[in-house]
Amino acid sequence: MAILKIARMGHPVLLREAEPVDDPTHPEIRRLIADMAETMQDASGIGLAAPQVHVPLRLFVFREANGVSALVNPELEPLGEEAEGAWEGCLSIPGLRGSVTRPKRIRFRGLDAEGNPVAGEAEGLTARVIQHETDHLDGILYPMRMQDLSLFGFTEELARAAGSAPR
Repeated sequence: MAILKIARMGHPVLLREAEPVDDPTHPEIRRLIADMAETMQDASGIGLAAPQVHVPLRLFVFREANGVSALVNPELEPLGEEAEGAWEGCLSIPGLRGSVTRPKRIRFRGLDAEGNPVAGEAEGLTARVIQHETDHLDGILYPMRMQDLSLFGFTEELARAAGSAPR
């Protein structure tokens, strides 16, 4: 496995729509998923999309209670009208955080790292991470979703202003 270079905001790979993965079981895709998981953990992240490591494919890895999962060619739909705002950060936008409003509950489907169909529902932090990473596959960075740019800033400054670290 290897630690991959993370693309930062401004790099064109982060602004384009990623291509579907034809075969998640292909050895190169399996290696990519393993390297992305290692890179995410090394960077203390909770999610990492392939475009963030300069690979314009529709897949991402994310932390769950039972370890790291991969979702390939994801499709999402909101469940209900309820939305909530919360602080988000991004490995491609280091040192900054912003408050983003997203659907509270989602339904997702796609393929796992073995190419098996997966589907489920998520809420809270897991739903937020899945939506954030899927945005990367569509060329969207979280500041593009922000409605109030006064809630966007450097993590250290936001923490000082609030008296504690933003979540």
